[in-house]
Amino acid sequence: MNDTLEQFSYHVWANKRVFDHLKKLPGDLYRRPLESVFPTISDVLGHIYSVDNTWLSIMAHESPEEIYAAMTSSREEVNDATLDAFEAYFAKTAARYEEFILNHQFELEAISEYPLKFGVLRANYNDLVRHVVNHGTYHRGNITAMLRQMGYTGASTDYGFYLFELKR
Repeated sequence: MNDTLEQFSYHVWANKRVFDHLKKLPGDLYRRPLESVFPTISDVLGHIYSVDNTWLSIMAHESPEEIYAAMTSSREEVNDATLDAFEAYFAKTAARYEEFILNHQFELEAISEYPLKFGVLRANYNDLVRHVVNHGTYHRGNITAMLRQMGYTGASTDYGFYLFELKR
C-alpha cells in the first residue's frame, strides 16, 4: 500500500471509530446543541464530510462552480442524516478517494496548481490528502471535546492506535 493510501486509510479508520463510539451513546447525543466550536456533533460530521468532498473536487481539477456545488450539495446531503446515513456517506466518499489515489498513484508527487478562492495553491496529491487527514484529525478532536463537555468520553483515534490495531 502506498503512503498516501495508508494515510487515508487511517482517516477512514478514525472516522469509523468515532461512528462506532457515537452509536454506543444516547441516540440523540450527536444532535444535542451545546456551546462549543460547532453547535452539534452532527455539524462537525457534516463539516468533515463536506470538506472531504470539496478537496476531492479540487484534486480532480473541477471548475470553481463544480467545487462550490460539491461543497454545498455534500453539506445539504447530510443535513438531517442519521448516524447510519452519515457513516454510509463517509464510506462512499472514502471509496471515491481510494479510487482516486489508486488511479493517480504514479503522479502523487507531481505539483499542480489549484486556483482557489484565496489564491493559487501549488501542491501535490500527497500534500492534499495529508491535509484532508489532518483536517479530519483536528475535528475528531473537536468531537471528543464536545463529548467530554456533555459528560462522555471520546473515541481513541490517535495514529498510534491505528498502527497498533494494524499490527495485532
